[in-house]
Amino acid sequence: MSNMNEQDFLEILTGCRKRNRISQNALYRLYYSYAMSICIRYVEQEADAIAVVNQGFLKVFNNIKKFDEQKPFKPWFRRILVNAAINHIRMQEKFKQETNTLEDAGHVPSDEEIISKIGYQELMAMVQSLSTVYRTVFNMYVIDGYKHHEIAGILGITESTSKSNLTRARAKLRELVQLKLNNPYV
Repeated sequence: MSNMNEQDFLEILTGCRKRNRISQNALYRLYYSYAMSICIRYVEQEADAIAVVNQGFLKVFNNIKKFDEQKPFKPWFRRILVNAAINHIRMQEKFKQETNTLEDAGHVPSDEEIISKIGYQELMAMVQSLSTVYRTVFNMYVIDGYKHHEIAGILGITESTSKSNLTRARAKLRELVQLKLNNPYV
């Protein structure tokens, strides 16, 4: 919403509540990039991310009357997108519950400063290379701020499995970062 004031945005929302196609298109154009930045972190292919974005917008348009204008739009929208991405993963039967316990994850060193030596695009590519379940838990916990009990409830896994998957995701990312730093031309 770079050049748009609050009143213009509220007019778009009002139009969306009336199922006005022009207003829906305006909201879509306004938030498409934001939506893609969220969805591409959860799914493997760009085409899947586009499908999730479109599904998310459809849910927004169908539920816009439930949105409280006194609250910020982005967090409400983000939650819809994350849920749409998780539903997409489930429907594609790509989501495998890896039922490892936290104790099985082993100790992972906490040397986080190496991340600063890698660019955002490279890091996101590494996150994309994680297994579906690791990527999903990592995104939900680290990026979107869900708690382990929330992740467990949404994904239908135990809280310890969520913690274990996060630990394993971080370990795999650390391994990929080390590989990248040791061989910068990979």
